[in-house]
Amino acid sequence: MPSTWIERRQGKHGVRFRVEFRVGGRESASRYAGSFATKREALARKAWVAGELASLRVPDLRLLAPENAAETVAVACERWRASRVDVSESTRVLHRVALGRVLPILGTRPVDEITFTDVAELVRNLSAAGKRRETIRKSVKYLAAVLDECGLDPNPARAKSIRLPHEEHEELVPPTAEHVEAVYRLLAPSYRLPLLWLDWSGARVASVDTLTVGDYDERDQRVRLRASATKTRSALWVELPDVLADALEATLPPREDRDGSARLFPGVSADRLRTAIARACRAAGVPVFSPHDLRHRRISLLHRQGRSWAEIARFVGQRKLSITADTYSHVMIDGAELDYEEVLR
Repeated sequence: MPSTWIERRQGKHGVRFRVEFRVGGRESASRYAGSFATKREALARKAWVAGELASLRVPDLRLLAPENAAETVAVACERWRASRVDVSESTRVLHRVALGRVLPILGTRPVDEITFTDVAELVRNLSAAGKRRETIRKSVKYLAAVLDECGLDPNPARAKSIRLPHEEHEELVPPTAEHVEAVYRLLAPSYRLPLLWLDWSGARVASVDTLTVGDYDERDQRVRLRASATKTRSALWVELPDVLADALEATLPPREDRDGSARLFPGVSADRLRTAIARACRAAGVPVFSPHDLRHRRISLLHRQGRSWAEIARFVGQRKLSITADTYSHVMIDGAELDYEEVLR
């Protein structure tokens, strides 16, 4: 039978009295009817809900909404994203994509009506759509940040009872030198040097987009990863082997004609390189790998060579040694380096 009740909850900003109700028996889902700072207000709302249920009507909170009704989740997400002036453009894109998975499900709902049940339903829907555990976690994480900004306390997206779908840990298998060489030979000429750069440096694929001619130090044969392009927000120099430095210099104009702001790898983008590598993998009949797998490969090679985790972290620009050790401690059976002189010939 229909019922209504009050739950007393302790939040970060004090005690809140939450009114909930059911339109049926225990088998029906509980519904949110408001959250109040005083029990007197909660009792008044409970009495109104009980009256609606007694009249065989489903309580409609919109009838009680003031003229300045609570903003919707979609509006709150957009406002939160606009306020994040403290993050890089790539992080802003991550926010947009992660919250974009939330909006089709909860976007039209008023923020103050979002409950734990709604967040749990969001997780179920994303899981049913085939989204991976980490993908769902990011959407719930940023939804929680939006609801924090709106002052929801307790925040339903931070409930410890939110369960993410189980997912078996996928073992990372970096490509071997033979696989990288096979892909290199099938790539268009403009993609070959960026592939070798990623294989040697272990840099993130975004560096293909951000490196400029001015980042190359010809005298010392090294490339600078600017602080704005690394997650550690620290500049990083990557020394190149002679053969790779010579190949890079061969693509540059004469010194007197060089534009320091021009791209080091013109005509190549991270997305295009990713697509080209996948296509070449299938054509060569080798396991498909991504540009980021070349980062796994470099760290694995350094680990196999006996480098300390501190040295490896400095070399590839990793923020935390624990991440380097825990995530990248896999070692390839084949520890061969790519013969740059052979492939460039």
